[in-house]
Amino acid sequence: MTQSRPADRLLSAALSHVPFDGWSDATLAAAALDCEIDLAEARALFPRGGVDLALAYHRAGDAAMAAELGRTPLDDLRFREKVVKAVRLRLELADKEAVRRGATLFALPMHAGDGASALWGTVDRIWVALGDTSQDLNWYTKRATLSGVYAATVLFWLGDDSTDHHATWEFLDRRIENVMQIEQVKAAVRKNRLLKPFLALPDWAASKVRAPARMPRADLPGSWTRPI
Repeated sequence: MTQSRPADRLLSAALSHVPFDGWSDATLAAAALDCEIDLAEARALFPRGGVDLALAYHRAGDAAMAAELGRTPLDDLRFREKVVKAVRLRLELADKEAVRRGATLFALPMHAGDGASALWGTVDRIWVALGDTSQDLNWYTKRATLSGVYAATVLFWLGDDSTDHHATWEFLDRRIENVMQIEQVKAAVRKNRLLKPFLALPDWAASKVRAPARMPRADLPGSWTRPI
């Protein structure tokens, strides 16, 4: 009998049922039976059933990606290559059918918020793993931009049947190149003397934006951290 946490055992067992039942209550019940865990305990660990299972799987993938990046030499790579490496690694560590079923689940209106939060969590883990220290508006723009790239790449990957997903990695390279072109245009605009005065007010407003605090405030009575 494995000594891992019951939640880990349930998630591992659920993966064999996801291709047939999706991320659902039926999958949670089957996983509980496989693990010989009481269904009431399983529901206590995953109160929303399949939704919470899918989110736990997603967070586990983020954690595995961050750990693998920490073991991967990146010093010789350009920054854009580091981003490509991180996104590619995140997909290579994932089970395509589990992701496909998750995408279907989070496409439903009642779960769209959970899906958006999971996506934002992934790109945040990527930027943190790559050493991002921005504390201003750049914190948001980096994550918003990468969210678009990552979401588009996942959708392409789900339909890609090329050898070793070669077409997906080419698609990812093109999307990153598009982002780099946008950044070059922004830099050119800022260097333009005629346009620079019009940026004064937006720049002032942007300077007031701050990234959210990662540590809980010490002057508040308590805090809660979502388990991975």
